[in-house]
Amino acid sequence: MEWILKLIEKHTKDGQLDQGELMKDINKEFPKYAVPKEQYNALAETKKKLEEDLETRDKQLEDLKEIDVDGLKEQIETLQQENQTTKETYEKELKELQLNNAIKLAINGKVHDEDIVSQLIKKDELVLSEDGKVVGLDEQINSLKETKGFLFIEEKQDEQEEQPGFQKVGNEQPNNPQAMDDAIAAAFGNLEEK
Repeated sequence: MEWILKLIEKHTKDGQLDQGELMKDINKEFPKYAVPKEQYNALAETKKKLEEDLETRDKQLEDLKEIDVDGLKEQIETLQQENQTTKETYEKELKELQLNNAIKLAINGKVHDEDIVSQLIKKDELVLSEDGKVVGLDEQINSLKETKGFLFIEEKQDEQEEQPGFQKVGNEQPNNPQAMDDAIAAAFGNLEEK
């Protein structure tokens, strides 16, 4: 957590912390120091699936010990086919899990309803590269922003832009109660001679 302290020091000037810039830097640096929840969940699911597969194969080996020699060849071929099917199913489920996690990570905090937006993304058009990146996801998200922009949360503009409501006009009055009273009295013509 030393990296967070360094970022806090970097964004503290004259005793004031610039929280907006701090959060931007933390979001940039976080993946270097921690595993995102989605990636952890994907690895936990993978581990669980592998453990189940090992138990299944151990049982298959025990069953093979009890098979007669004549039926052994047929049983081996059947098991090879089942294992191939299991492997293909596992790889398909793993790819789908990785795509779902990448989609949720990409739209997290940017949309009103992650489930609706993730269902609108065409997963069959996405390609999962060997380094774990999803090719084509950004294009689909940008396309959805253009066609269904109401699903996305508007990004905050700079605070310096005009805000709705009352606008300050003229010179700013000092925070002096007497000066405020004098300004009000002058506006209504109730000035007292001193």
